[in-house]
Amino acid sequence: MNQVRGIITSVTGQVATVEIEGDNFPVAFEILTSPKDPGVMLEVFSETESSIFAQILIPPDKLFRGMIVVGTGSDLKVPVGQAVCGRVIDLFGLPRDNGGPIKADKKISIYSKTPSLSLVKSSYEILETGIKAIDFLTPIQKGGKVGFIGGAGVGKTILLTELMHNITLKQDQGKPVYSVFAGVGERIREGQELYQRLKQSGVLPKTVIILGQMNENAAIRFRVAQAAVAQAEYFRDQLKSDVLFFIDNMFRFVAAGAEVATLLGTIPSEQAYQATLQTEISTLEDRLIPTATGSITSFQNVYVPADEITDAGVVAVMSFLDTAIVLSRSVAQKGIYPPIDLFQSSSSTLTKAFLGEIHFKALTEFQKLLENYNKLSHIVAIVGEEELSVENRILYNRTKKIINYLTQPFFVTEKQTGKRGAVVPRNTTVNDITVILSGRLDNIPAEKFMFIGSLADAKII
Repeated sequence: MNQVRGIITSVTGQVATVEIEGDNFPVAFEILTSPKDPGVMLEVFSETESSIFAQILIPPDKLFRGMIVVGTGSDLKVPVGQAVCGRVIDLFGLPRDNGGPIKADKKISIYSKTPSLSLVKSSYEILETGIKAIDFLTPIQKGGKVGFIGGAGVGKTILLTELMHNITLKQDQGKPVYSVFAGVGERIREGQELYQRLKQSGVLPKTVIILGQMNENAAIRFRVAQAAVAQAEYFRDQLKSDVLFFIDNMFRFVAAGAEVATLLGTIPSEQAYQATLQTEISTLEDRLIPTATGSITSFQNVYVPADEITDAGVVAVMSFLDTAIVLSRSVAQKGIYPPIDLFQSSSSTLTKAFLGEIHFKALTEFQKLLENYNKLSHIVAIVGEEELSVENRILYNRTKKIINYLTQPFFVTEKQTGKRGAVVPRNTTVNDITVILSGRLDNIPAEKFMFIGSLADAKII
């Protein structure tokens, strides 16, 4: 086949119009480059009878009218495998950690078809995080999709990094577990801090970090998530491993898609989002599935603009999640960390068959107490705790102790808090809460339960 050849006739923002010479047209997503400057990268997205329109994946000032471009016969590919483990790369597979060139044996397309439903193989196995509030209230299913949903500054990135630390270090037996971190619209400072934290904690060697920082153009930010999914698919399918997939932030992925849609001149839909919003999210989410060869468990930060959880972009992402962990600003203001909203958070795993008899019984009993605690809180706020009946006062304080017990010191915040991080197994958490529910610790002040590991570690029992 003859090589595609064309001339740039106009550049508008991040879109270039290329007039094609001859009858040989490029296919969608094909990369065009310049024979004189291999650094030029244009991605084809639509065509007319004689021209094609391409998104510019480089600074537009490198282009000029009359520039000759040619087809590469390939879409965008990224290096994968052991060569990129422990490294920070960008969308094009270039190193961003001053660690020297990456010598990868294989490159794969960032795009792949959504796998057939027949390939999906769910595991009825709980993935323990060592974080008490998550393991008790919203247990995570291996191969599931977990969202940390909240506004700015409530600790989504901290929670994501702690999870990465706890789970990756714990998975040292059996088949290897790899982590892939996608920084979509990530602040440069956050990317640097994440790299340092993972390096210090020993998690980095089995982790791939791929960043599309907030100073990059929208087309790059939008594709970084797909490039990261391609990395995860390679570990799952070719290396037959379990993968932990972290993305920070899904809302920025949605926002980048909206920016791209605006650049391409498409008509917006609800709340000014792109009409293709649901399709773009599903194309990404449907690739993050467990199969017979391995699983991809995804942890997704979802920024909530102006703390408005009914935002169309947030709702669209939440519809794909198995577990939604909502982080509340009002809970954080009370000094409770992680600041999980106990009423809005949900999980598809909350069944007796999945959790087991003891965990399910303790959780159900706590939920009943919590509902009563919420009603009593309004009375306490107005007239004080002393006005409650003796029975209500006991139940109110018992619930408060469990809420305090579900706080936890994190490894990633040790320098800020001065408290040593703690990992608590799920069985220990369930047993400790069962002891509190039994009333055996009613005479111990609720403050003693704040920011501890297990009850035994705190020498309460």
